[in-house]
This record gives sequence, structure tokens and C-alpha cells, in this order.
Amino acid sequence: MNPLTYHASQDVDDALSWIEAGARGAASVRLVAGGTNLLDLMKARVVQASGLADINGLPLAQIVDSETGGLMLGALARNADTAYHPAVRQRYPLLTAAILAGASPQIRNMASNGGNLLQRTRCCYFYDVGTPCNKRAPGSGCSAIGGLTRQHAILGASPHCIATHPSDMCVALAALEARVHVRSRNGSRVIDFADLHRLPGDRPELDTTLSSGELITHIELPAADRFAAHSCYLKVRDRASYAFALVSVATALDLGEDGTVREARIAIGGVAHKPWRRREAEALLTGRAPRSDAFGQVADALLAGAQGQGGNDFKIPLARRAIVRALSMALAGIHSNTGQVGAEASSKERS
Repeated sequence: MNPLTYHASQDVDDALSWIEAGARGAASVRLVAGGTNLLDLMKARVVQASGLADINGLPLAQIVDSETGGLMLGALARNADTAYHPAVRQRYPLLTAAILAGASPQIRNMASNGGNLLQRTRCCYFYDVGTPCNKRAPGSGCSAIGGLTRQHAILGASPHCIATHPSDMCVALAALEARVHVRSRNGSRVIDFADLHRLPGDRPELDTTLSSGELITHIELPAADRFAAHSCYLKVRDRASYAFALVSVATALDLGEDGTVREARIAIGGVAHKPWRRREAEALLTGRAPRSDAFGQVADALLAGAQGQGGNDFKIPLARRAIVRALSMALAGIHSNTGQVGAEASSKERS
């Protein structure tokens, strides 16, 4: 057993000092909130740490109205509390649907919002320390290429990595055009959600654009009342629960009084190293009647250049069908294919 130092941070500045120590290499310090991903990685020896700084004592668990008519989600608010918050359910049913499609009630009760954004890929080779993996050991190679690729990327991949980002919540946040508030010793900044996660390129070990000394404090949801009625999160997976998406689609439509589309937002999960959006594809719906033929054209534009790796070739036609279906469900006001949105939380998840 490796020795491990544990420290409970009680304020943001204290947590930042621990992050800074880790960034300087003074100690391999990791921050822990829910621990639903980090502790698994440590047990598998994918992540090594000599110290854990517990940040659950920081005042970052509130969900409150923002000054611009949206919501501020605390980074330490639990996924379950976020999904079932009255303001989220009423004003952002897309986010509620996405969160409830992920993991299990037990995990949602523990997982934090900030941790969800920072979770690592579930690529089986990344978790297997006996195989080469550029994400785990840069320069060692990508075992997934030519290997088992059922869960892997069809868009935005590189010769260095074909892993996918596993989050459901992040796909909805991409479609909602959220912003991420971060702090460091140098001050605060706000990151557009589209700019938070990276495609792998030749540095697949870097999942995000955060610097090593930054801490996520809040996720800002802009006012999105015009999208609430016609939004949908569709998740296609191998089994009905506790499975990562083969393909997922977050859609939000703003319809004019004449029924035509004023604006469309579409983000795809399970297909790339980050939630996938192409605004030029979404713009193809602007001013048009929301019909299946138009949805198909948008799907083709979103998936332009998609390339499988053999074992995941099926994802390309699957993604096209999922996009068309999700847009049709959003048009009809059906928020999810899981049937969970609008239902009361189970006593177990609410406790």
C-alpha cells in the first residue's frame, strides 16, 4: 500500500495552494470531491497520488439564479441535486434528462458537477496499465487503433488517440452553451463550454484547456427559456441503465410563431474526444420548417468526415438516425428516451 496524505480544504484559497503545490511538483496532489472517477483510477494505478485534498468543505454547492437570467451551478453540487433542482427541471429539462441518463442513482448522489466535467475516458486500454496508451503514457502508442473499438471515436480523432469523452451531462451543457467559471492564484476567468474540452491532436493526455493551477468553481447556464419546450436528450447504449453512450444527442429548438426554426442547437456524445457540435450544420435548419428531410440534411452535415475503426463503423449510420430521431422528439416536446424527466425522484436518489 502506498502512503497517502489526506487534507480537508475549508476554503478556495487553501485548495488552490494544494493545486499549486501539485503543479510545482512538490507533491502529486489530487483534489477529490465525489471521487467516483478519481478513486477508480487510483485503484487501477492509472493515476498515482501521494496526497488527496478533499474539497467538499468549500462553499461551492449552491444552485442560484445568475444576474443575467440563467443559473449558476456550484461545482460541488451533486449531479442528483442538480438534476432534481426545481429551476433546472423547469427551465433546463435537457440538462435534467442528460444527467438522469448517466451512471446510476448511487453514483449521481456522489458525483459532483465539476468532477463530471473532468472525468477521464472509459477506454479499456486507458484503464489497462499493461498496454500502451498515449493518454496515460504519452508517446507509448494507441492500443485502441487496430484493437477493440466499439466505444471509440468516429469524429475528431487523431493517429495518437481515438478515445471518446464519456459524460452525458457535458453533451447537454454543450448544447445549452454553458460557461465554466474557474479560479487560480492568478485570478478568475470564464471559459465558453465549447472551449473547455480538447480534441486529441498530438497531445491526447490533455483533456481540457484548464491550466494546472485552476479550480472549477461554477457552471453558468445562460437564459434558455426559448429552448425549454422543444429539447431532447437521446441516449443509445448497449443496455438500459448504467452504460456509457454508443451515441447520444442533445437537441434544442427555438421555434417561431409560424412554426419554422429560429435557432437549433445539436451536440453529439459518444463520437469524439469532446461533445461534438458544428454550428454551420445547425444553421441549415434556420428559417426552415422542422421536417425529417431537413433533419437528415443537418445530420449529414454534422457527421461529415466521420470515419470508423472497423469495430465502430456502425456508429456512423446509428448517429445519423439518432440525430434525426432526437430532433423529431424535441419538436414533439419529448425530453428523453428514458422516461425519467418529469417523474418524481426515487426516495433512494433524493436521500
